Amino acid sequence: MLDNLKKYNVILASNSPRRKELMSGLGINYVVKTLPGIEESYPDTLQGEQIPLFIAREKADAYRASIVEGELLITADTIVWLDKEALGKPADREGAIRMLRMLSGKSHQVITGVCLTTREWQKSFTAVTEVKFADLTDEEIEYYVDTYSPMDKAGAYGVQEWIGFIGVESISGSYYNVMGLPIQKLYGELKKL
Repeated sequence: MLDNLKKYNVILASNSPRRKELMSGLGINYVVKTLPGIEESYPDTLQGEQIPLFIAREKADAYRASIVEGELLITADTIVWLDKEALGKPADREGAIRMLRMLSGKSHQVITGVCLTTREWQKSFTAVTEVKFADLTDEEIEYYVDTYSPMDKAGAYGVQEWIGFIGVESISGSYYNVMGLPIQKLYGELKKL
């Protein structure tokens, strides 16, 4: 599948083990290349889908000078959007607990921005998934944070982990988007290249 990608050396610019797992599931050859210290901030005026799209493009721009002919770079960023507030990765244990308390008993959106970049062009898109959390006890939240250390995850949770098993009541949209990469939508975009 995706024979059209054979003309590219595909690069996934991500340290995320979940994104690597999902990319591997597509059965395409790719390499992982990361640059240290890429800024993930954004202007305060951005809202919802604009935020991860902006950050995915910023990540791509950080690599732009090093992209050579025949390379296809994939960058992505994921946020949790709750009550008009973006929840990124928590800074520490207390931040993770605070985020999970905010999500408890509520619906939120998981939004991922993806950017495809070559030397000649750039294309980007977003995916949005609605997630409903059950009411979580402080004991459940603290157990999850202390056992799974979700500091590398937007909104301080991994849907594929214990908290997803016991806390996620429903999902509307891509499950894989909640993991960090809307792989079905990415596949559709890659088919068009």
